[in-house]
Amino acid sequence: MSGVTRSTCPYCGVGCGVLVDARGGVTGDPAHPANQGRLCSKGTALGETLDQPGRLLHPEVDGKRASWDAALDAVAEGFRKALAEGGPDSTALYVSGQLLTEDYFAANKFAKAVLGTANIDSNSRLCMASAVAGHKRAFGEDLVPGIYEDLEQADLVVLVGSNLAWCHPVLFQRLVAAKAARPSMRVVVVDPRRTATCDVADLHLAVVPGEDVALFDALLLHLHAAGLTQPAPGLEAALAAAAGAAPRLPPADLARFLAWFATTPRVVTLFSMGANQSSAGTDKANAIINCHVATGRIGLPGAGPFSITGQPNAMGGREVGALSNMLAGHLDWATPGEHAALAEFWRAPKLATQPGLKAVELFQAAGAGRIGAMWVMATNPAVSLPDAAAVRAALKRIPMLVASDCTRESDTVDLARIRLPALGWGEKDGTVTNSERVISRQRGFRPWPGEARPDWWAISQVAQRLGWDFGWDGPAAIFREHAAVTTLARPAQRVFDLAGFTTLEDAGYAALAPTRWPVPAPGVQGGRLQPMARCVPTPPRAPAHATSAGFPLSLLTGRLRDQWHTMTRTGGVARLMAHVPEPLVSMHPDDAGALADGALARVESAWGSAVLRLKLDPAMPPGSVFAPMHWTDRFAPAARINPAVNPAVDPISGQPELKHTPVRVLPVPMAWHGFVLARRPLPTDLAEWSARLPLAHGTWRHELAGEEAPAVAFARLRAAVAEPDAAWVTLDDAAAGTHRAALLRDGRLLAVVVLGATPALPARDWLAGLFAEERIGLPARRALLAGRPADGPAPTPTICVCHGVSAGRIAAAIAGGACSLAQVGEATAAGTGCGSCRPEINALLALAAPRVAEPA
Repeated sequence: MSGVTRSTCPYCGVGCGVLVDARGGVTGDPAHPANQGRLCSKGTALGETLDQPGRLLHPEVDGKRASWDAALDAVAEGFRKALAEGGPDSTALYVSGQLLTEDYFAANKFAKAVLGTANIDSNSRLCMASAVAGHKRAFGEDLVPGIYEDLEQADLVVLVGSNLAWCHPVLFQRLVAAKAARPSMRVVVVDPRRTATCDVADLHLAVVPGEDVALFDALLLHLHAAGLTQPAPGLEAALAAAAGAAPRLPPADLARFLAWFATTPRVVTLFSMGANQSSAGTDKANAIINCHVATGRIGLPGAGPFSITGQPNAMGGREVGALSNMLAGHLDWATPGEHAALAEFWRAPKLATQPGLKAVELFQAAGAGRIGAMWVMATNPAVSLPDAAAVRAALKRIPMLVASDCTRESDTVDLARIRLPALGWGEKDGTVTNSERVISRQRGFRPWPGEARPDWWAISQVAQRLGWDFGWDGPAAIFREHAAVTTLARPAQRVFDLAGFTTLEDAGYAALAPTRWPVPAPGVQGGRLQPMARCVPTPPRAPAHATSAGFPLSLLTGRLRDQWHTMTRTGGVARLMAHVPEPLVSMHPDDAGALADGALARVESAWGSAVLRLKLDPAMPPGSVFAPMHWTDRFAPAARINPAVNPAVDPISGQPELKHTPVRVLPVPMAWHGFVLARRPLPTDLAEWSARLPLAHGTWRHELAGEEAPAVAFARLRAAVAEPDAAWVTLDDAAAGTHRAALLRDGRLLAVVVLGATPALPARDWLAGLFAEERIGLPARRALLAGRPADGPAPTPTICVCHGVSAGRIAAAIAGGACSLAQVGEATAAGTGCGSCRPEINALLALAAPRVAEPA
């Protein structure tokens, strides 16, 4: 393996191992237990994210480049001033599951021991806090009992609020392979939408948003009536709370699900953001766990509740206590002696004595002027929080806002007074913990760019300026301290135990192989857990703001297959933008009324609004709309959906209600629609509505719409891309509503401008392909203005991102005789990479009846 670095993918909570060669090429690590060599589309494109423009390379203070000493002095002074004027609780940190465990540990220690505040929260509050709270209520501790192998060994897998095919593709691949090897395995998907994951489902339960608790309460009652429950603490109270639960589902589907669960001993119920992101998220977690605890289906091969995290190190952040209601090492304020043990170990007499503010209330406090200094690390709350306009206003009000990030291309970094350049993936060194409790190493294989430094180093430097010496000489020392914290206050019954790592030497840390906790002694690691568990009453209740006059639809937000968070990493990779190239809002045709497919539509709530392209989708449940959460000011400023999102939170976990916001969808009349293809990115204020994305060959695509006269807009856009010594070829017919132009220099295409009265415009993919040619001839110029090739079919959307295969090529292969997924793969290579596109290929196969699509 000379010249190859073993590391861990920085995307989702699956925690895939990767091999990185000397040129930055990334492949899956066949020796890693999580992925066994598999990668998803984002993972395979990791090498393309390493040298993107926009890196933050030098510290900045008040918009000017500064030395590290000056910047760190400014940070320390800002915290010192806030402490003097408002006390510890006027200070705060907002951190991220993108941090390594060692950075997370440093941030938590800085907040709770140095500043004396528990006002440190993480963007994990937005995805996993309800699961954490559910675990603590059921098990007394935040732990996941099962392991990934359970998904392969189960006879029934129930996926709740999880579009596994898109959000955790490698785990979906493992499930698909297990089902193919053992066709008797059943899969149930519980989701209001019919997602790509339903391609593998034997049953799709299109639950009404917010009725997950009612579904699992009904299941608990059914299991008890069938005599399948066993004595468990809290069971009687849970049964009483569940009485009368009646989810609104087709009776035959509900009966089938209840019967399958009752008659299948080996059941795994995997739940994710669709369940967690709710004002009843904690109860959803416990309603699921209750069914497993009451029937003993927990901690056994192929049986148990399984919470899967969204981020690569959400679990690591929970381990070190980097949430405002947690102490480090699974220690707890409420357990006698544990706070004192940590205070003594850290020699921290002012260690925070009570929980702090959770994310939503933290930014509300900032908006009210109660936060004097905040440090944001590796996350973008200006985009990701609900009621995001209020969050932006709050960030602007904080006297000292610090942002540590590896990118300058962040809406939050834009707002920061002090900007600190952090290391990115491939440069930093430490550990992450995935959803099955496996601790893996992320290893740096690239030199530190510019003046970028590790987050833990920056934190320790500010701590030193405030009178604390953490005494760390590298991440291995932090990891040993983290492990030692887990040994405190024993013999308390706490499963989380890293005692076996307390004496790990630097060389052992450098060579550390993937290891599942608990690790009570060197060389020992954990497997499935059978925790002491109790049932928790979970009475069904409606979502917050379930009904609202004038807002008849329910907005769900979520992820796209090839994008990550606020696109700071994936947004610059052309092939990751190919599948869904602009922001869409999906709606069932029955709800559309006069709204037209492809038109712009305003999604409006009581809190705010966003404008996106409308996609009419029969797979959407009537009464609901779906919008992705990824777009930012850098890519589509008007399409940021979170200003419209309901800021209500779960009363226990503090997790926001991101899966239900009452909205209305309105048409957005525009005088013109158009696009510009150019060899450089243009500003996003070219028109009232714009969305831009990178294409191959260094080209940028800009989707636009505006209210001015089309002829005026056409002239203005041509001026925006004009270049010296270049000539225009135009087709300008105002009467016909046709405005098209191509800019060339010596036969080389420089830009294309196309406007029309409606969104029905020429296909972009073929036009973009012309930018790869050194010269284009007269026939190509004529075809260019016509908007399609002189011969051959019009281009179609990309389906397989890994191999760049379009829907048209797949359809042609099917027409040519390919009648199975394997045969399509042989003909086009589609579906032979990460596999995330297989549900869409199967959909195309299904359209070619009477051929029968095979499982993905």
